[in-house]
Amino acid sequence: MRHLRALRFLPILLIAAPMAQAHPGHGPVDFLSGLVHPLTGWDHVLAMVAVGIWATQLGGRARWAIPAAFVGAMILGAAAGIAGYAPHGVETGVLASVLVLGMLVASAARLPLGAGFALIALAGAFHGAAHGAEMPPQADSLRFLGGMIVATAALHAAGVAAGLAAMRRNPVLLRWAGAAILGGGVALLCA
Repeated sequence: MRHLRALRFLPILLIAAPMAQAHPGHGPVDFLSGLVHPLTGWDHVLAMVAVGIWATQLGGRARWAIPAAFVGAMILGAAAGIAGYAPHGVETGVLASVLVLGMLVASAARLPLGAGFALIALAGAFHGAAHGAEMPPQADSLRFLGGMIVATAALHAAGVAAGLAAMRRNPVLLRWAGAAILGGGVALLCA
């Protein structure tokens, strides 16, 4: 019964799913808009929190290395997007990352180190490319990117903090969180 409480947030995810598609139009593009941008799309929020939760499940150095790999790849992806080199289907890649990360957390997957880093780097690159490609040409890209990095790191930290709290209470809660993230991804896919 206690494990079912984790599902109480699923209706919120389902109602908010339409907000997940590309979300440009935040006004002036500077540090503050970069800070806000990752927080305005459920696809980004779910994936970035999932990165922190999965890093917690892996434990040890992965707790900081997995989020750092995501942020590093996101920066490279954003630079490519700003330069006009965003891969075709970048939003599909972002959505796929939500689904895959939800599955990793729900199954408490333990991938080989190289595979885990490659997967996280690919997800980070897609998220960065999506943000970079959405940025208007007149934007202050360095300040926007700085805000985006801070917001992303904060979402990862929130995932780690939630993961640590859940592990102290009952590690199964992390799997339920993964199922909720996966459910959110499916809702975004259907939106």
